Amino acid sequence: MRVRTLLPGLAVAAGLLTSPALWAAGTGHVFVSSEDDDIVTVFDGKTMEPVGRIKTEERPRWLAFSPDHTKLYVAAGDGDAIDIIDVAQMKVTGRIPDIDDPEIFAIGASGERLYISNEDDAQFTIYDLGSKKVIARIDVGQEPEGVLATPDGKTAYVTSEVANMVHRVDLASHEIVANIVVGNRPRRFALTEDGKHLWVTNELSGSVSIIDTDTNKVVDTIKFEPKGFRAEDVTPVGIALSKDGKQAFVTLGRANHVAFVDTASHEVEDYVLVGARAWGVAQSNDGKQLYVTNGLSDDLSIVDIADKKQLRSIPAGRRPHSVVVDTEAGGS
Repeated sequence: MRVRTLLPGLAVAAGLLTSPALWAAGTGHVFVSSEDDDIVTVFDGKTMEPVGRIKTEERPRWLAFSPDHTKLYVAAGDGDAIDIIDVAQMKVTGRIPDIDDPEIFAIGASGERLYISNEDDAQFTIYDLGSKKVIARIDVGQEPEGVLATPDGKTAYVTSEVANMVHRVDLASHEIVANIVVGNRPRRFALTEDGKHLWVTNELSGSVSIIDTDTNKVVDTIKFEPKGFRAEDVTPVGIALSKDGKQAFVTLGRANHVAFVDTASHEVEDYVLVGARAWGVAQSNDGKQLYVTNGLSDDLSIVDIADKKQLRSIPAGRRPHSVVVDTEAGGS
């Protein structure tokens, strides 16, 4: 793989204004991006009533908070930019331009760098937020998507949808140190708290691969087979681990379900029916509910984790993509 290290200056442009309302730090709000609206919708985390709509660049997809949750970063794929939302003000206050078709990104634990997959260019970009510069572009497999940076700041993982690989990148040398073959069209990641196992969703294999991070080898594969769906309709994408680490929640795309998986046994516990094309997933701050974005029914499902059932769904814009939850004041 070829590595190119660059130092072009990239200015952060002024953002677009929206609601003038100000909110205290630690809002507890739920943020949902909708690709066809160019909007991030904000919901009150307790009532799930909409409290704001934040205009972004075109086709907002992935969302991630800065470590202190004062900023929310938004990948705007068709805008070739990453917007920066001030969480307290609920408005875009900055923009990182000239990031070609950002798909998914991760924020380093220190909050100093963004690690970005560039789908059209088959590259992985490292961007320094302090200097506002791209410091490296690393060639990876075609159509990279999922990105995960380890908490120790040493490693990043990137999926290549076409190569059916996970690339392991050394963040000190900017070198790819391992290419790990997984299932067909790998998409997103979850890392266990001890850092020993990396879970990867495989959209076209209907499965999750579990990678041992010491050996860089797949040690188990979990297949999803909800009743009444053809194998080709089972398309897992989103994944999250429960706050206690005992369960994994996997959205099954066109199969319109969320799978509950026991992380110790790797057994599927149950399938919960949600909306059409279940995609993004996040948990409430109290760990009692899941929020699932449904891209083809244009809504957000609220799922009770203990009872394993959908409680209700609420409109969430056209083609909702990702969902994240702000911490509550005084919480974590």
